[in-house]
Amino acid sequence: MVDFAAMSLSRRSFLTATGGLLAATHASLAEGSTRMASAPLTAGEIVQRIKDHVGVPWRDQTVDTFIAGSADIAVNGIATTMMATLDVVQRAAKAGKNMVITHEPTFYSHQDTREPLKTDPAYIFKDQFLRDHGMVVFRFHDHWHARRPDGIATGMIKDLGWEKYADAGNPRQFTFPGTPLADWVRDIETRLHIRTMRIVGPPDLRVKKVAASWGYYTFTPDTVPLARPDVDVLVVGETREWETVEYAQDLIASGEKKALVILGHVVSEQSGMKYCAEWLKGFVSEVPIDFVPAAEPFWRPGQPVT
Repeated sequence: MVDFAAMSLSRRSFLTATGGLLAATHASLAEGSTRMASAPLTAGEIVQRIKDHVGVPWRDQTVDTFIAGSADIAVNGIATTMMATLDVVQRAAKAGKNMVITHEPTFYSHQDTREPLKTDPAYIFKDQFLRDHGMVVFRFHDHWHARRPDGIATGMIKDLGWEKYADAGNPRQFTFPGTPLADWVRDIETRLHIRTMRIVGPPDLRVKKVAASWGYYTFTPDTVPLARPDVDVLVVGETREWETVEYAQDLIASGEKKALVILGHVVSEQSGMKYCAEWLKGFVSEVPIDFVPAAEPFWRPGQPVT
């Protein structure tokens, strides 16, 4: 005789046990997913995302690499900056950011060569600070410029309010309504908070056609923008006085109505790294990201900086 009551009890026990096993499995999977979701991003993972989103092939030969720290360091916050000065990395560390993404070198040469600096006091102090605070410094120069549109130019144009003056086909060429040079440079000074801008040219020159070279401008006689009839003003970050500056002086002395505006290297690209922080937030949401400006290094005798 079949015991249907026993069979029913056995079936209920099996279902209960199976349900418990499934619940335990789901709980275990959920716990594992939570652990994976909360696992901190490494510096290497962030750099890979940069490579995936910058929109240009990553070069084999580039200065864009880890300057301090390593790819496997867990990141708790990112600071973007124009130049990873000691002051910048100290402020980043104080703000809880242990990854600094810098546009310009950290150790005083374009290639960030350390060997000649091994006994230098400035290098030793800065390097030790980075080590003591477990910080990562990543250089982001070549590919940020190679991006289309150029990341530095995008940020500079935005902060200067020059979007409506930009040439659609050339982001370094601008057309203005003819503002006197003295007023035009004063507006730049105000917008970028510059202390030590330098100008070569007549203050009453009407600014119409402008070419910009953010950062360092290398003088090349066959391509100098000021020689072109469609350029009234050349804006640069810095340049050699015995090349571009002398050329501008001679061009003006010859009767040409031209001007050269020298912003300073840091301020001439700074806004591009401010924009970089905004750009990074589009695909890195796990850690806080902030722009930490590098201080303009110069001041005027009548306006000392304490």
